[in-house]
Amino acid sequence: MMETPEELIRGGDSSVILKVENLHFRWGANEVLKNINFDVSGNEMVAILGKNGAGKTTLIKCLNRINQVNEGKVTIASKDVSKMPLLDLSKSISYVPQTVRTSFPMEVFDVLMLGRRPHVSWRTSPLDKDVVSQTLRQFGLEELAFRRFDRLSGGERQRVVIAKAVVQDPSIYLLDEPTSDLDLWTQLLTMETIRNIVNDSRSEKSAIFAIHDINIAARYSDRVMLLHEGEILADGPPEDVITRSNIAKVFGVECDITQATNDRSMNVVIGKPITKRM
Repeated sequence: MMETPEELIRGGDSSVILKVENLHFRWGANEVLKNINFDVSGNEMVAILGKNGAGKTTLIKCLNRINQVNEGKVTIASKDVSKMPLLDLSKSISYVPQTVRTSFPMEVFDVLMLGRRPHVSWRTSPLDKDVVSQTLRQFGLEELAFRRFDRLSGGERQRVVIAKAVVQDPSIYLLDEPTSDLDLWTQLLTMETIRNIVNDSRSEKSAIFAIHDINIAARYSDRVMLLHEGEILADGPPEDVITRSNIAKVFGVECDITQATNDRSMNVVIGKPITKRM
C-alpha cells in the first residue's frame, strides 16, 4: 500500500517537516551556499529573500535534489532526500520553477491531472478528477480548463503550473518566484490561496517560496529567510528580518517600513540606492 504525504511525515518528527543541516553547494570552485541550517514545521509559510545571485533558486533546487549538495543533508520526516525513492519524493515535495519553458500540447485539465501521477497506481479515479476540478476552482482557472496549455499567456501558464503543484498533494510546496508573471490582482489571489492551503490544520502542509517582492514576503510568510553572500543573514518573523539595516546591507537601498497592524500588513517603501553599502 502506498503511503500518503501525511503518513510519510508521521514517520518522523510530527512538528518538523523538513530539516536542512550544514548544507554547502558549489558550482566548480564557486561556493554558492555555505553552512545553511534551518527547519520547517507543518502549516508554515517561509519566504526566501535576497538579491540576484544570492542563491535563492539554488537552495530551492537543493531541497528537492535537482541540485546535489556537496556537503550536509536535507531530510523530510527524518528521511534523507538524497536516498528517497522518486515516488516518495514526489509525494512529499512539489516544485514550481521560476520559468515555465514546457509547452504541453494538451488541455489545462489534463496538465493538472499530471500532478496526480504520484498517487495513481494504474488509472485515474473519480477522486483524481475531483481534486483537479476543486483546484481549478480554488485558483479561479475554470475558464481555462479546456484550453490548450501551449496557447496560454505566460501568466496563465504560471497559474496552471502552480495549480498542478497543489494537485500533486505534497507536504511541501517549493515555489520559485511564483508571482513573477502575474498581474497585481492575480498575485494576491494566488498567494491568498496558497496561504489558505498551508493554514488548513487538517493537514500539515508548508510552503517555501523564493521571491524578490519584499511586500509579498512580509504579507504572506510566517518566516523570512534572508540570504546574503551564500549564507543566511537572518531568519525569523518578517518584522524581525525585514529591517532598514538588513535591507540596506543586502540590497543596498534605503527604505521606510510601516509595521503591520490588525488590519494592514507590513509595507516597505524603497528609497534611494546607497552609494556605499553597509
